[in-house]
Amino acid sequence: MDAELRELYQEIILDHNKNPRNFGELDPHTHEAKGHNPLCGDRISITMNLKGDVIESLAFQGQGCAISTASASMMTEALTGKTVAEAQSLFEKFHTLVTTDDRTDEDVLGKLAILGGVRDYPSRVKCATLAWHAVDTAIKGDASVAKTE
Repeated sequence: MDAELRELYQEIILDHNKNPRNFGELDPHTHEAKGHNPLCGDRISITMNLKGDVIESLAFQGQGCAISTASASMMTEALTGKTVAEAQSLFEKFHTLVTTDDRTDEDVLGKLAILGGVRDYPSRVKCATLAWHAVDTAIKGDASVAKTE
C-alpha cells in the first residue's frame, strides 16, 4: 500500500471509529445476533429490521478495536436498503477483498474497499469481518454467537 493510500485508510478508520454510524440498538427489531472475536476480545451486537427481504435498518453496538468498529460502521451504511441477496453478495466480495489479493470487486464495494488494506495484517482480518459474520448470523436466524473462525 502506498503512503497516500495508507493515510486515507487511517483517516477513514479513525473517523468511523470515533464517530461510528448507526451505533446503538434498534428497538423494536426483527433480527439480531451477537459476535465475538476471541483473538482480540471484540464483541458486537447487531440489530436489524428486515421488511420482506430488504434490510430497512441496521445498527450495532459493542466494544472492539478501531478496525472492528470502523468496519461495522461502514457495513451498516453499505447494507441499509439492500436485499438479503445483495447483502450476502457484498459480504462475499468484502471477504474476498480482505483475505486475498483479488481486487476485482473494489469498484462494487465503494468505500468498503479501503478496508482491503487489512489483508496486509492477517490478525486484523478477523476484526474487519466480525460484524459481517454477525449480520449473516442474524439474517439466518441462527441463535449462536457469530465467530470469525
